[in-house]
Amino acid sequence: MNSKLTSRLFRAALPLLLLASFTAGATALPKESRVPGGIALVPVPGSSDLAPTVQFNAYRVAVVRRDDQWVAVVGIPLAEKPGELKLKVSTPSGTTEVPFRISDKIYRTQHLTIKDQRKVEPDPDDLKRISAETKRSDAALSKFTATEAPALQLISPVEGVRSDSYGSRRVFNGQPRNPHSGMDIAAAKGTPIRSPAAGTVVEAGDFFFNGNTLYIDHGDGLVTMYCHLDTIKVKLGDRVAQGDLLGTVGATGRVTGPHLHWGVALNRAMVDPALFIGAK
Repeated sequence: MNSKLTSRLFRAALPLLLLASFTAGATALPKESRVPGGIALVPVPGSSDLAPTVQFNAYRVAVVRRDDQWVAVVGIPLAEKPGELKLKVSTPSGTTEVPFRISDKIYRTQHLTIKDQRKVEPDPDDLKRISAETKRSDAALSKFTATEAPALQLISPVEGVRSDSYGSRRVFNGQPRNPHSGMDIAAAKGTPIRSPAAGTVVEAGDFFFNGNTLYIDHGDGLVTMYCHLDTIKVKLGDRVAQGDLLGTVGATGRVTGPHLHWGVALNRAMVDPALFIGAK
């Protein structure tokens, strides 16, 4: 084939090559569900080459470029009331508010029996420990590490039966407690737990309620947590790739049997992990 014909064919194919490249590199977003505990995908203003800075409830929000539009990927706390909410959007030209609305969602109630009554009614020393651990957990879940390509598509961290317990109002030994803020995945003790995306271990240890626990920072306000582990196979500061071994399923902390409690925080809001699996 002569050089002129080759050049013409390349020029004709170039737009298709660029389109394929853009499509392959497009950020996969989680499923949208504008309810307490869900995710809102909100278009926000910004220049074509500079992403705006977006905040919700004083926490920074992930922003991605999609279809020539900046989109804020907003985690909605379980405690939010239905109605209009507002994002704070900052660009070089100034700061504005972008409203969006959420609907109500009724979650079920679970009644559970715990053998260790201290896990339901902690003593004074336990409460001191819980207070210190809560601060550590909050610091880990509040992280925002800016990246060039947010990891917003996840794989399930463990093979097992996923419950629909996220958001359920829990009653332990007849006493109401906070709603369940993660997904329970039933699996045998020792089942491998693998990282759902690349990230960095930012907290690890034995927690009063959560047992052996890990926190992974995936960047752009996305942090995952893993509770009740039997063994932890990584340490603070480790960088992990998607699929790397994190630990094994156990029954440590406040549990009724072996399982993984998998939590996902987005701009510090604990949201439904199911929205990140099979992202569109």
